[in-house]
Amino acid sequence: MMTCSVDLNNKDLDISFYVFKPTVVIVDHLVHGLQQFSLLTQNLGCVQSSIFRSIHGNTIIWYGAWQKRSSDEKDKLTANLQSMLTNNVTRMAVLVEHNFLDAYAGESRDGSLAVKFSTGDIISMNSVVTTTKDLNDLCYAVLAIFRSRFPKTEGITSGLCMKGQCLPRVVCIHVWQSLQFCYSWILNSDHRKWMMPYLERFSTEMKHDIFRVVYVSDENVMNVPYDSPHRMLEDEEESTQGQLMHH
Repeated sequence: MMTCSVDLNNKDLDISFYVFKPTVVIVDHLVHGLQQFSLLTQNLGCVQSSIFRSIHGNTIIWYGAWQKRSSDEKDKLTANLQSMLTNNVTRMAVLVEHNFLDAYAGESRDGSLAVKFSTGDIISMNSVVTTTKDLNDLCYAVLAIFRSRFPKTEGITSGLCMKGQCLPRVVCIHVWQSLQFCYSWILNSDHRKWMMPYLERFSTEMKHDIFRVVYVSDENVMNVPYDSPHRMLEDEEESTQGQLMHH
């Protein structure tokens, strides 16, 4: 099985997130289009890529990692990617946001200096937007939350904090051993109570979502399975649990 591996202390990578809201009924078609897009990005120097599909929401994220490049080179790359997405993807989804990010901190339970995830893995993602002048302070606040919670949270295998290069956003991802561990963390924690003292002084827009990794680069795209009845049943069960989370 292919694995994405993001070094916690690698300053040589630019990480890009492209966030989509599907406009098609069969989201697998969009996922397949993004898999084809992933193959094309390798010609532009993409080191690794992956696709995250929101379990309860209506969001797909394409993740790509690139060797560091200058601002001009990134502008050219973004233009190329936008053009490729127009051919492959935008008739099936609305591009909500795209951003280059730098990884600035992280931890791994096995002591390795990397965050790793494979197809089928569960990732939770917290995202906070602030103003440009407050970005560094927000980074420290998110890091403090991350460091205080990581050792105490059962079922997390690794986590990574990233800050936006274009948009003043901080994104924190956790990779989980299972969806059940992620749910029990959400259901047993009063997040706002312990997070807000760190974050309330920032003018923030906060988002939280849970994703399943549905693709990692170098997998065989031609043999990507569409949702089987068994998989759809699993999704239905997850959806029921998700509704419980919101009550």
